[in-house]
Amino acid sequence: MATATLHCSVITPEAAVYEGPVESVVLPAHDGEIGILVDRAPLMCKLGAGRLRVRTAGPAEEAWFIDGGFAQVVDNRVVVLTQKAIRPDRIDRAAAQAQLAAAQAQLAAARALPARDDAEYKRKAAAEAGARAQLRAAGG
Repeated sequence: MATATLHCSVITPEAAVYEGPVESVVLPAHDGEIGILVDRAPLMCKLGAGRLRVRTAGPAEEAWFIDGGFAQVVDNRVVVLTQKAIRPDRIDRAAAQAQLAAAQAQLAAARALPARDDAEYKRKAAAEAGARAQLRAAGG
């Protein structure tokens, strides 16, 4: 008896990063992780910054840091559309640390303002969270 699988596509504006059969997918949704298995009910979700993981046959797992986008699950197909998909071993840790420090400084400055622009504050908080997620995806 053949084991049912999902088909996963990870697509950025530049290229299809991954295309193939998987046993499971873990998505970094905007409000937490979502695990996807075979025969999952249809789903459309907004993605956040974090680690996207796919488990292929056996114990093999592939992962990417993604920074937002959307995912669709329907008929055992998972399609991930994202602006960025970087393998954790390709993340420049020093650059990621510098990006996090800069984002933290901007967020602290925005917090100190007596009257802050909520949209700008949310953008800076999201940048800080994204930088933190990228550093975590790199293993740190």
